[in-house]
Amino acid sequence: MFVRTPKTESMFDDKVMEDMEVEPSSKRHSSECLVRKTSNIYRRAFSETQLLDITPKVLKDGYSYNYITAGDVDALSFLKIILRQQNLDYCLLSTWVMAGDDVLQIEEWLHSGKIKKLDAYVGEVYPTSYKYEYKKLVEVIKKYNGRVCTFKNHSKIFAGIGKKFAFGIQTSANINTNPRTENGCITIGKDIYEFYKNYFDGIISYNYE
Repeated sequence: MFVRTPKTESMFDDKVMEDMEVEPSSKRHSSECLVRKTSNIYRRAFSETQLLDITPKVLKDGYSYNYITAGDVDALSFLKIILRQQNLDYCLLSTWVMAGDDVLQIEEWLHSGKIKKLDAYVGEVYPTSYKYEYKKLVEVIKKYNGRVCTFKNHSKIFAGIGKKFAFGIQTSANINTNPRTENGCITIGKDIYEFYKNYFDGIISYNYE
C-alpha cells in the first residue's frame, strides 16, 4: 500500500511525488504485491515522438515515470525509451496480442544486439486469432534462445536488465498501435525487475507448438 505525498512540483502539469511506504497487511492473498518507496514523475504524450522527447535522458534508480498517452503510442513505445539509454542483456514482454510489425521490430532489435535475449508471454487467443503473427514470433524468439509462453494472460508488462539499470514497465496498451488513451509507468530498480522475472519464470505454457 502507498501513501502519496508531494515532493516537488515543476512547471506546467508535471509533478514529482514521493511515496511513503506503509506496512502491508499480514493476510495472505493469491496475488502478489511489491511494496516499494519511490519517487514518481508524471508526463503526458500524444505521439510516440513526443513520448520519447518528454522522457528524461537519464532514468534514475528508484524513480517511477508515469504517463498518460493518446494517438501513435503502444506498449513497445515504452521499451524504446529504455533502448535509447542502454542495450539489454535480457528482456521479457507480456501482452494479450501483438501486431506483425511489432514482431519484426523485436526481430530487428535481437538481430542488432540491442536485446540479447527475450522471452514473450502472450494471451491464449494469440495462436488462433493471430496465426501468422504467432508463428513469426515463435520463429524469432526461438532463434535467439528465448521462450514463447501462451496462457490465460491479459497483462501488459516489460521487465529487463542492462549494464546501466534494471527496470519494469506496466502499460494498459497491448503491443499494437491504437488511437485510444492509455497509461504507462516505467520504474527503475532491480527489485521490480526480479518481481516480474520470478513470476513469469514460473508460468507453464499451453503446448501450441
